[in-house]
Amino acid sequence: MMKYLKKYCDILGPSGMEDEVREAIIEDIKDSGCEYETDPMGNLIVFKKGKQRRDKKVLFSAHMDEVGFMVKFIDEEGYIWFDAVGGIDRRVVSGRRVLFCESGINGVVASKAIHMQTPEEKGKCEPISEMRIDIGAKDRDEAKKYVNIGDCCVFTPNYEEFGNGLVCSKALDDRFGCAALVAMINSDLEYDTYFAFNTCEEIGCDGAKEVSHRLRPDVVFALEATTAGDILGVPKGKCACSVGNGAVLSIMDRSTIYDQSLLELATKVADEKKIKWQYKNVVAGGNEAGVYQRGANGAKVLAISAPARYIHSQSNVLSLEDIQAVADLAAAINERSFN
Repeated sequence: MMKYLKKYCDILGPSGMEDEVREAIIEDIKDSGCEYETDPMGNLIVFKKGKQRRDKKVLFSAHMDEVGFMVKFIDEEGYIWFDAVGGIDRRVVSGRRVLFCESGINGVVASKAIHMQTPEEKGKCEPISEMRIDIGAKDRDEAKKYVNIGDCCVFTPNYEEFGNGLVCSKALDDRFGCAALVAMINSDLEYDTYFAFNTCEEIGCDGAKEVSHRLRPDVVFALEATTAGDILGVPKGKCACSVGNGAVLSIMDRSTIYDQSLLELATKVADEKKIKWQYKNVVAGGNEAGVYQRGANGAKVLAISAPARYIHSQSNVLSLEDIQAVADLAAAINERSFN
């Protein structure tokens, strides 16, 4: 799995522009003996035969897109006005480097320097609507040679392993999930299994909605990143989960009450296989599992997550051991029949 991780994280793929991610995944699974197709929304749907057939249709899902920014106006001075694609805290935007998907040109998110701020402005984070991207253009005409309205950019790729088994990158949410599923597809499976690499999760799980209606799965496992609270200023009771404590199993979030039987199965399998795991101990966030639960015929769902510090920023931080725990738990669960 780890050999795919950096490659996928370094690809530029905000919501609606996942093509390069999808093509990289296809390149890595095409010789595995699987069947795959791309639907009209750009989702990659994969079927891999196992040694045995299941009565129920089991799906493992991860999303290909990442958060980013879209150009909405270019002013006379050549500065680019933009808006967020996905949920991005404005505090992690100012001063960051970005890379445009269409042209490959670099930019820097500009905001008023502290030396020029009024006393009322100091100590406050301006809204994204007041920030601009500087690509070094002298005026609008020069800027439009490289960037057009509707173009998108993402945080500049910055994959790095550091500290005690940690990894930092702009797009670990959810390229680690994609890497884990690719590793499963390239392994020998006990049972026939479906896999989905979805588009547009960050703007409302639109890709998963299409997959749900197309496949109508009975059981779905969503591999996802979730917010870790083991950082400065977060009380233990609101920590949610901690980096280094293993795969995260949620009981409930803002969009889903997870299936109790799947939750019990996951904890049992993890204990049997000696895979580290933890509960998510707050009700917060959501992911595409909720879409599968409510879509088409409905499905039993469970999220298997990796705890991420500083999620939806240029510096997502995950533990390599946690990533491996999620992959190992998903693979072990897939050895069950679900009949």
